[in-house]
Amino acid sequence: MKIVRFRCGLEEKYGILEGKEIRGLESSPFSGGESSGKAGAEVSYRLDGSSLRADEVKLLTPCEPTKYLGVGLNFAGAAKAMGRPVPKYPITFMKPTGACIAAGEAVEIPASDGCDCLYEGEMAVVIGKTARHVSEEDALSYVFGYTCSNDITDRSQFGTDDLRLKAADTFGPIGPCIETELDPSHTRIRSWVNGELRQDGNTKEMIFSVPYMISFFSDYMTLYPGDIISMGTPYGAGQIHPGDVLRIEVEGIGILENYVVERK
Repeated sequence: MKIVRFRCGLEEKYGILEGKEIRGLESSPFSGGESSGKAGAEVSYRLDGSSLRADEVKLLTPCEPTKYLGVGLNFAGAAKAMGRPVPKYPITFMKPTGACIAAGEAVEIPASDGCDCLYEGEMAVVIGKTARHVSEEDALSYVFGYTCSNDITDRSQFGTDDLRLKAADTFGPIGPCIETELDPSHTRIRSWVNGELRQDGNTKEMIFSVPYMISFFSDYMTLYPGDIISMGTPYGAGQIHPGDVLRIEVEGIGILENYVVERK
């Protein structure tokens, strides 16, 4: 099942995406702090009777996270290609909510000559219910679903300003929907820049699994419904420039497309 969040006129709501149609929901699936969703399970939602064409609405970020968490160098092939050792302990980071933008919106990068910004196509976990001290064995029961993510990174800030490296406004595109039924351990990830295929990997290459990272993060911080864990990028991440069109496809979810502009 594919869940979207969208705006129609002045109204913002959630719906179920079925082909090119969106069936409206009465309320947020994250209402009340405990999501009714669970990856891989049959979920019943209360429909409000409305039906809209997807091209009639403005898609928003598919959830409203309190935080966007990320895992660096989580694909062995990417680490080796960079000449970096395969991590034995997760390399993690966090983006503020202001970094999150929806499909179709602009990624803003610095205009300076020293700018070295990268796209990084990733699969992201969407947390479905409040999680604290979750065991690895129980972790998937806290998952609502999965979405596409583009972990934009300003590599020129590495070792200089590690917050600016990841946390700038628009550096966390997510969407276009949340897929509630997906095998996160064996899912293809591809990225295109201006129509040219740049990344083609699979989550089976991940060093640290989805259950492991949910348990890892929840050991020292509370995860809330709608929070994002972006699980790392396969080999092939590369530089972006103003005017570029970025497309991230996660098998079974869909395509997240954004374009790049200079930051004003």
